[in-house]
Amino acid sequence: MSRAFLPLSSSIVRRARRLWRQYGVFWLGAIAVGLVAVLYARLIDWGYGEFRTMQQHHVWAPLIVTPAVAALAVWLTRKFFRGAEGSGIPQVIATLHSRPGEYGARLLSFRILFGKIAVSFLAILGGFTIGREGPTVQVGAALMFNLRRLYPRSNAQIERQLVLAGAAAGLSAAFNTPLAGIVFAIEELTRSFEARASGVLITAIIIAGVIALGLNGNYTYFGTIQIGAHFPDLLAVAVVLTAVVTGIAGGVFGWLLLNTARWIPAPLRQLHGERPVVFAALCGFVIAVVGLISGGTTFGSGYAEARGLLDGHEHLSVFYPFLKMISMVGSYLPGIPGGIFAPSLSIGAGFGNLLHMVFGSMQLPMLIALAMVGYLAAVTQSPITSFVIVMEMIDGHALVISLMATALIASRVARFFAPPLYESLAERYMAPLPQPAPAPVPEVPEVEAPEATVIDEINGDARAEDSAPRQ
Repeated sequence: MSRAFLPLSSSIVRRARRLWRQYGVFWLGAIAVGLVAVLYARLIDWGYGEFRTMQQHHVWAPLIVTPAVAALAVWLTRKFFRGAEGSGIPQVIATLHSRPGEYGARLLSFRILFGKIAVSFLAILGGFTIGREGPTVQVGAALMFNLRRLYPRSNAQIERQLVLAGAAAGLSAAFNTPLAGIVFAIEELTRSFEARASGVLITAIIIAGVIALGLNGNYTYFGTIQIGAHFPDLLAVAVVLTAVVTGIAGGVFGWLLLNTARWIPAPLRQLHGERPVVFAALCGFVIAVVGLISGGTTFGSGYAEARGLLDGHEHLSVFYPFLKMISMVGSYLPGIPGGIFAPSLSIGAGFGNLLHMVFGSMQLPMLIALAMVGYLAAVTQSPITSFVIVMEMIDGHALVISLMATALIASRVARFFAPPLYESLAERYMAPLPQPAPAPVPEVPEVEAPEATVIDEINGDARAEDSAPRQ
């Protein structure tokens, strides 16, 4: 009886071990992505709250704090966390479109994960115009990528699926937008969709989303806007004009980031190359000055300003979107870790507020929603992802056709100014990895040829006679 029980128990153990390797490790990673996304969001919110408290009590403090934080953040990034700069989405794209094992070890390591969270938290403490959504994508991808060590026979396909699932789950948990996570993975990260990866992708998004909902509750990122049953007569005109305005603005922003050598003066370019910490401090000073001019509205990601406009509790200047763009460019140029999703949505909300001067008869939340999706689509040139994200964030299913049209037109207008931003930045990370220097070859001393003897000369003459043609 005991002998029959032993093979059965060993078979159960082997099966359980196989199931753990196939599903358990992956589920554990998705749970970790959801937990980290929520905790990271709370950390960023707390950090910005501390900055706002400081700024309200000491209005001029950002002139000192923001440049100092910028210098420290750039020094830390360049010294310890190379690969953590920027939003993080270009790094994920570069890993997916190249050799995941090699590039992931460089761009998605635990060191990069820690640096992304720590330095972006430091930057938000300084009031920088950065978002947490792009960093959450890289953090989620890094968490899942490092699970490859738990698979007995990991390969490039498994590594690619882990990175893709982690990135999509990170975006979904950050915005509470599960549909946008799927569309983002298809349209932005891979530009394709494999049936083999669909189950993995959706499972990761579901698990991470359940964790986020369990900790934060069921919510919409920007609340719910109320749209009447009857659309205004000028809606089609508003869609076209909003798309053109935000498309131009988003295209100019992309051009500024991708063509710094064509508009930054030569002395500043030299300063950036030779003394990047000083250049970062200068950018921090510009951000602080712009923040003081705007009354503090350009500091941070802009989430509070955008939500205030949608709720009708915030009244911003018509110059807000332009000042916010200056602050956003200044935050991105030094190479500090931080995303552009939330600031782009805030800038779009500012343009919607500006366009309300033209379409005064239309509801302000409707114009803001259209401008948000237009500017985000222009910056990313991913129209499907943009309108799905905004639709889920404002519960705006009634506006889905208008949002789709605005996103499509704005992304096409932006293409006249610059190529897709994330893809262009990803190409810089996809440069060939530096190859190790070849091992030094030991020098072999030259051996001098022995002097010819009389016998050698005779034999040589004989060989020459034998090879001569016969007459």
